[in-house]
Amino acid sequence: MSSKTIKILLCDARQGEPTLSPFSLELESKEQATVGLALLRAGIANSPDDPALARKGCFGVFGKRKDWDSPIYDGDRLELYSPLLVDPKAVRRKKANQNQDAKFQAAAAKRKARRL
Repeated sequence: MSSKTIKILLCDARQGEPTLSPFSLELESKEQATVGLALLRAGIANSPDDPALARKGCFGVFGKRKDWDSPIYDGDRLELYSPLLVDPKAVRRKKANQNQDAKFQAAAAKRKARRL
């Protein structure tokens, strides 16, 4: 049986400052390189249901979120992301509401100034 080696970079940002380390993924003859296989062989995960990686979108390749069975290629950077502390949608919604309130207040102040 022939084996193939794929060289990737592992970027682990789960514990604060990201660490970048090279990793060689050994593949058997008919084995396909996937994100999940790389995580298993690197010792980061034990299975697809591993609690350390159970939340959605906790890993990706070059900044793009990937699934467990997504293919990975030679030279890719497999990234492990830390959980979000704040929901970005909630922040944008709050900011939009604040901007809307400021517009209404400015318009009310203009109307009041015209009356005087």
